[in-house]
Order: sequence, then structure tokens, then C-alpha cells
Amino acid sequence: MISISRLLCGAVSPGDSLRYPDSAQAHKGAAEPGPVVVWNCTRQCNLHCIHCYAGAGSRAEAPSMNTKQGMQFIDDLVEFKVPVILFSGGEPLLRDDLFDLAGYAVSRGLRIALSTNGTLINGPAADRIERIGFAEVGISIDGTSSTNDRFRGRDGAYRQALEGIRACVARGIRVSLRLTITRYNHIEIPDIFSLIEQENINRVCFYHLAYSGRGNSLREQDLPHSQKRRVVDMICERTLDMHRRGHPIEVLTVGNHADGVYLYLRAREQGHKDAARIRDLLKMNGGNNSGIRIGAVDDKGDVHPDQFWQSYSPGNILQRKFGDIWMDLSQPVMKGLKNRKHLLKGRCARCAYLDLCNGNLRVRAEAVHGDIWAEDPACYLSDREIGLIK
Repeated sequence: MISISRLLCGAVSPGDSLRYPDSAQAHKGAAEPGPVVVWNCTRQCNLHCIHCYAGAGSRAEAPSMNTKQGMQFIDDLVEFKVPVILFSGGEPLLRDDLFDLAGYAVSRGLRIALSTNGTLINGPAADRIERIGFAEVGISIDGTSSTNDRFRGRDGAYRQALEGIRACVARGIRVSLRLTITRYNHIEIPDIFSLIEQENINRVCFYHLAYSGRGNSLREQDLPHSQKRRVVDMICERTLDMHRRGHPIEVLTVGNHADGVYLYLRAREQGHKDAARIRDLLKMNGGNNSGIRIGAVDDKGDVHPDQFWQSYSPGNILQRKFGDIWMDLSQPVMKGLKNRKHLLKGRCARCAYLDLCNGNLRVRAEAVHGDIWAEDPACYLSDREIGLIK
């Protein structure tokens, strides 16, 4: 994640302690915290989104992990010092024991968040979300009414999601709006900023398309590099404008760490006084953290380096503890991800800003090149910008 609001405006947000760990102030002798874990706790969904990385569908299947096993999994995460668990799907609100599992996670001291399409959040559901203590509810909207409904595969999905947002905001629940950027919807991003302001939404995450699940078949609709730059410019301009006008929302981009390098280079070229601070924050963040500070577990208990990388798993938590799987360096991919710089190929291997990006999204490299260590095709920085041409 690249925090546009932190890099450009200096705004500190609740997740920054995880996003920018300061090794100089780390507790001496204390173990490093485990990764943030995305739990795709069901593959069932009431919508059929064209870019779903999990390939979720409407068919109801008994989860491989029952409530008791889910609670044991939560215990293992606590033991491994995981700071946050994000309940995702499919649509997690279709899981009957979601609130039992979430309440148990809170009782064990975990920070919990919910990732949902929002269409099932009515008043009673919002009341339960508030009572349980979700720190944040992420609701996906991929454009204004008709555009979103086309993405989601159902008429009325936008209206229902908006009602879910309003139900959460009315109860003081922190809401994070999520949008995946494609050729279909990038022109509606200004409308999304207007919606955020009108509805008093706290946070927005703009996702670059991950070539995973149904999103892989959509990759031809990814933006060309020149348009990616213009979209990032526009997101930055709108973020700065909102902060100047007294609306300090948190704005992030996700899934393309070239964004951070681009912001740094732009600030440096403009002689901006905060260029060095931006670089320091990006270096502290470490770039892509798949297999390091972000991980995922699916509905069957299979562990993944991140939520997008559903095609690879080093183990299953019904057979071994999550922490044991995560730290098993006999797994070549997991070992490589934790120290990948010497394994990367192409432009990524020779990039002058590898310490800020860490090779970007490996699942995209695999989808396009068939090689997890190849260059990420979604990097839009020029050879000159990344130091390949003097």
C-alpha cells in the first residue's frame, strides 16, 4: 500500500505503525510482529464481480474450516503475534459464524477489519459490526451506479452498497471505500472523490488490477502506462485539494509500488522540500511485502503469500500452524520472497529504486511471463527514471 495522504500531506493514519515500522524504535529484544493476515473465509458471494481475484461464486459450500477450527486458527495467529486479521471472501457476511469468529478474535486481542461488497449491510448488520468492534469496514465500489453494477454483475448493487456505507457511517464505524482501476472506470475517479466527501467516508483505496482469478482474464482492460501516470496524478491532486479544504481523508493506492517511486521522483524534480521524507518513508515501508508483512489464508485453510496469489500455497493451517508454515524456509518461494532482490530479473533486477519497491507484484509477473521473478509488466516508470539509461 502507498499512502498518498501520508507521503504528500504528512497525515498519520491508524495503520501507519504497521506500514512504516521504525526499526530504530523497535522494542529491544521483542519478536517482530507477524504479518497482517487476510482470511478469505468463504468463496461464496452474492455478486459476480468481473475482476474477482478469488473467483468467488454463488454456490454455497460447507467451509473446510468450521467454527472450532477457525477459533484455533485465530489462536495460532495470536501466538505468532499477527496484529490484524481482515475477514474477506467471497462475501464474508454470508458465513453464518462470522460474528462469532470476529468476536473471538477481538477477545484474543486482535485488531479486526471487514472486507465486503456492502450489499448485505442493513441496520441490524451494522449494529452487530459496531458491537463486535471492527476497526474498519472496507466496501468495494467500482464506479458510479451503472458502472459499478456492470462490474458487480447485478443491477442495484451500487444502491445497496451505498446504503451499507451510510449504515456504517451513521454508527461511527470507520469506512474504507475500495475501487479497482481499469479502462472501464478510471474516468469516474473524480466522482468517487465527490462521493467520499458527500458521505463522510474516512478512507479510500485505489487498487491496481491484479492479474489473478477473474482479474487475469480482464488484464487487457488494465490501463496503459501513460494513463496510469495520469490517474496517479489526478489522485494526488484530489487528495491535496481535500486536505487543503479541511477534509483530511486517508488515500492509498494498492498493488503497484511504482506509485511510491513516481511520487518521490516527481517531488525531487520539483525541488519539493519533502522529497527526502517521502523516500525515507518508502524505504521504511520496504515496498511489496508479499510473504513478509502481508499474507492470506483461503476458505480451505491454504496459506498464500498475499490475497491475490491464490495459485500458490506453501501449506495448510489444518495440518500445521500458520506461523510454522510462514517461517518454513525450506519452501523456495517463501524463502525467496523474504529476500528476493537477488532473484528478480529484467528491469526489476536493475532498478535503482528496488529498495523502495521490492519488485512490485509477483503474481502479475507470473501471469504474463510465467516466471514469478520476472519484471512486473505494470511498472509504468521509464528506463531513464529507474536509472537504466543515464
